[in-house]
Amino acid sequence: MKEYTGRVRSFIFLWYLIVLYPSCQSPTKENKMNERPEETYYGLEDFNNLKKYDAHVHLRTDFDTLFLRQAAEDNFGLLNVSVYTSPDITPEEQEDFSLKLLRQFPEKVAYATTFSLEGYHEEDWESKTMAYLEKSISNGAIAVKVWKNIGMELKDDNDEFVMIDDERFDGILQLLIEKDITLLGHLGEPKNTWLPLDEMTVQGDRDYFSENPKYHMYNFPDFPTYEDQIDARDRMLAKHPDLRFVGAHLGSLEYDVEELAKRLDQYPNMAVDMAERISHLQYQAITNWQGVHDFLVNYQDRLIYGTDLRTGASDIQAKALTQPEEIMQHAHEVWLRHWEFFTSGEEMEVPKVTGKFKGMKLPREVVDKIYRTNAEKWYPMLSH
Repeated sequence: MKEYTGRVRSFIFLWYLIVLYPSCQSPTKENKMNERPEETYYGLEDFNNLKKYDAHVHLRTDFDTLFLRQAAEDNFGLLNVSVYTSPDITPEEQEDFSLKLLRQFPEKVAYATTFSLEGYHEEDWESKTMAYLEKSISNGAIAVKVWKNIGMELKDDNDEFVMIDDERFDGILQLLIEKDITLLGHLGEPKNTWLPLDEMTVQGDRDYFSENPKYHMYNFPDFPTYEDQIDARDRMLAKHPDLRFVGAHLGSLEYDVEELAKRLDQYPNMAVDMAERISHLQYQAITNWQGVHDFLVNYQDRLIYGTDLRTGASDIQAKALTQPEEIMQHAHEVWLRHWEFFTSGEEMEVPKVTGKFKGMKLPREVVDKIYRTNAEKWYPMLSH
């Protein structure tokens, strides 16, 4: 009888170990993710409810205010970015229009100023530029934009290309540090521009560089290389560690999230916006979904949503969009498509990428940072 009772007890003990004990243990990481309540994620129904920023658009004419009208409907604030591309569109003219928008839409728009490169070779260029920037900042500019013509067009007296780490920019950058103003830098170009058109990875680049052949560097082997552009930017950041810097267009490191991560690790005062480069994240997600997802989570404090929306953009021109309702619908579709990419885990296809990929399904706290709090952190006057 004792022997029988002992066997029963042994059986019960083994049964406990096999069946009951594992259920008392902590769930695996995979189970935790699977059991995560849906309220930790946003859905399409949340799109209009969340305050958001598109921190990189170009509004230059009254027609461009259509983007502002749609932004009001979709709960976006906009950062209007001035850019010096040629003497035909002056920084002063762009600033005047931004100030007009500030008066008309004070709760919906802020602006980044820029400065002219005309007279760069003249002795008083730096002092004039700094005086202009001080005036712009006093007018309400929350950032200063520099463009790819530094490094790709501007030349010195010796006919050498001037890069952003040139000492003539040091006083200007020091002024921004003292004024606590962010430098927004479109320096260099996507790596695709050093490739033939048919080897470029996304349709947006194929469209842009076919329409703008003077920036298709594949055809200009004597110009500074892609590495020259990135290295000059990196030297500038190393020389000015107190400068708050936002690298436009994923910092021209759009082609590889690992390369971008290296720069963010190296330069703690650097963030990046996503303007016109989200398609590159989507392209990488086709073959490296986990890598892209992990990058977005790991660097969630350094990523700022932006689109580069402008009425002269390639996708608007290609569709021959001319009517107000068409322009507004286009903006809404772009914003909603990006929202779906960041918030859902569904399989997607988009116009600028060949192939299918899954959405990132980022947690709410990451989406909040990308769409709102990072913009307010890296552009401190944005929400004032």
